[in-house]
This record gives sequence, C-alpha cells and structure tokens, in this order.
Amino acid sequence: MKKNVGNVDKWIRWIAAVAMLGLYFNPISANWSFSWLLLIGAGAALATGLVGFCGLYSLLGITTCQLKNSTEETQKP
Repeated sequence: MKKNVGNVDKWIRWIAAVAMLGLYFNPISANWSFSWLLLIGAGAALATGLVGFCGLYSLLGITTCQLKNSTEETQKP
C-alpha cells in the first residue's frame, strides 16, 4: 500500500477520532440510535491515521502526502 495520508491529515483524523469517541462515551449521547456510527467512524479515522493509507483517497486519486524530491525524478535521460 502506498501512503496517501499526509501528516496534517493524520492529525486531523486523530483529533476527529478523539472527538467522536468523546461523543460516543458521553452519557447524553448514549441514547442516540446512531451512536455506533461514531464508534465505527472513530475506528476508521484512527486506523487510517496510523497506517497512513485511506482506501477512499485511493479510489478518488487523492493524496495529501508531500512528494519527496529525489534526484532520480528530476534527472532526464
């Protein structure tokens, strides 16, 4: 898997995951019928942030990683 999630994107995903977990474990939101979606969303955000790969980004051709400047790419034969 080629990484397509950059550092800023990882931090945003981690913060969003913590926020979703906070809402999930909040006693007020415990009665929500869709609270399990918060748990799934938090797990997905944490997983993609840790691994650095997002399947949806791959399907859409999006990458937030910065390309490394290498001399092999800049040299022309």
